[in-house]
Amino acid sequence: MSRGKKLTLTAIGTVIALVVGVTVWILVANDFKFHEERVTIPGPRGELHAVLARPADTGGPYGLVVFVHGDGPANANRDDTYKPLWDAFAKAGFASLSWDKPGVDGAPGDWESQSMHDRAAEVDAAIAWAHTRSDIDTTRIGAWGVGQAGWVLPEVAHARPDLRFMILVGPAVNWLRQGEFALRTELRADGATPERIADQMARRTKRIALLRAGADYAAYLKSGVDDEPMSEARWGFESRNFRADSTADLATVSIPTLLVLGGRDRDVDVAETERVYRATMPPGTLTVKDVPDGTHSMTRNDIEYHPDGLQAFGRSIFAPRSIYVPGYLDALRVFAKRQTE
Repeated sequence: MSRGKKLTLTAIGTVIALVVGVTVWILVANDFKFHEERVTIPGPRGELHAVLARPADTGGPYGLVVFVHGDGPANANRDDTYKPLWDAFAKAGFASLSWDKPGVDGAPGDWESQSMHDRAAEVDAAIAWAHTRSDIDTTRIGAWGVGQAGWVLPEVAHARPDLRFMILVGPAVNWLRQGEFALRTELRADGATPERIADQMARRTKRIALLRAGADYAAYLKSGVDDEPMSEARWGFESRNFRADSTADLATVSIPTLLVLGGRDRDVDVAETERVYRATMPPGTLTVKDVPDGTHSMTRNDIEYHPDGLQAFGRSIFAPRSIYVPGYLDALRVFAKRQTE
């Protein structure tokens, strides 16, 4: 065999070995310990298109963690970013249940037409559905939620005695105060001048005045308060929810609650959240986990604020669990397991 052919065969062999090695690595990294089942849940305003992720290593019945999304459109697995969380709960003996927001991936309805009470009604319907499943242990039902779920789950916890625990990640307390904090933080991160910040705060004050006055979308557009107006659907969403405040519901929560707060959260004033939760919730119910490097959703800082970057893509494919800050997934698993021991 000629030297050239030998080199060619060696190169081909090397490429094949690399491809096989990378493929095996990806398969191992994405070997989650759960099985997914597509289910349909009767909801308060139509069907909920959901995924039930059941632990792979046991036959049930399993405990259940109901997932509640934050703001924005979201499919059931939040573009696969929930899978490491489902895996953590599966290791604690819990199935996970999550659904496409209305209007997402073909689900009926429109999530921007919802109030926080509407979202709580969805969770209530999901828990009621869980009671029809023989593979779910309804004495072990908890809930996990991020961001906007902080205005949803305390209402559910107050209404449903069969909810055993809840985990809240980066929840705000008051809708308007959260919005101001997020806007200021975003402007500073963008390097806005003091003059621009003052202008944006003045526009915000006018926008809130319109909301308080019950202005319709036409009146909002006519005001010219925003150079780039929000959509009519978003204006409706803000109009329905801008008065949201979780304080009253928090005072009625009597179940174990894990509050996870990130020191790099740009969306929520986590210091205010911790202060209000500690002052409001009944003694003995609250566990606080402060994560100095945690972002709003507990993903790594370089991923949370650069979700389309090469590093985010690489981690999501080759090491999906590593998109989250160290210790977060273990904290979820340990807390859930402790609630049923």
